[in-house]
Amino acid sequence: MPIGVICALPEELAHLRHEIGRPESLGVRGFEFTTGVLDGREVVLAGSGMGKVNAAVVSTLLADRFACETLVFSGVAGGVDPELAVGDVVIADRVLQHDAGLIENGRLQTYQAGHVPFINPTERLGYVVDAPLMARVQTRLAGFSLPVLSEAAGGTGRSPRIVYGSVLSGDQYLHCDTTRDRWHREFGGAAVEMEGGAVAQVADSFGIPWLVIRALSDLAGRDSRLDFLAFAAEVATSSAMILRRLLAVL
Repeated sequence: MPIGVICALPEELAHLRHEIGRPESLGVRGFEFTTGVLDGREVVLAGSGMGKVNAAVVSTLLADRFACETLVFSGVAGGVDPELAVGDVVIADRVLQHDAGLIENGRLQTYQAGHVPFINPTERLGYVVDAPLMARVQTRLAGFSLPVLSEAAGGTGRSPRIVYGSVLSGDQYLHCDTTRDRWHREFGGAAVEMEGGAVAQVADSFGIPWLVIRALSDLAGRDSRLDFLAFAAEVATSSAMILRRLLAVL
């Protein structure tokens, strides 16, 4: 069975679409899917567009219509952990939908998506990557180095770091230092984006593994929209390289 690979943006898709062998394109419900072979693995590549609903629709089609055995999101994100820099890559060990929950006393109490504390309570908060899959990922990436980014893409002269941590998902683009810092304190978030939580929720409902790979295009603060426009295209190469490195063990 194939691996389903999802990207939100054309800049993210371009790095993978050009490398697929024996490509065949198919339009389904307004989305374009490309089937083929990438580094010896059968894949289905899809562009979801931004946001959790788009990502959920594409994830469902990949799992159901294309019978994908694993779903992987590859793309860029905003950094939340102050120890990280533009170009670093976060591989999610957990994803959390930060915008789901209960609003009370003027504040959102984040809760598991699809649940309300007094209707259908749950102890879960977010989705955790399948442990055997994470072990294979970490083994495969041990000692793996990414190329240094250009200065034009925010490079600092060092190879980007690859870290594992919580990725926050929500239908909001964040460029607020205060909110970024609060989310890091409250959730231990390493990165924030708009699709991974939905991919994980769909994969969980189908009982298949999932993985989210995010290269940091900005630091989710007041300059994030400017950084994103300047850095996203080149930074996205890092997540694509890691995806290709991991295909053998997915």
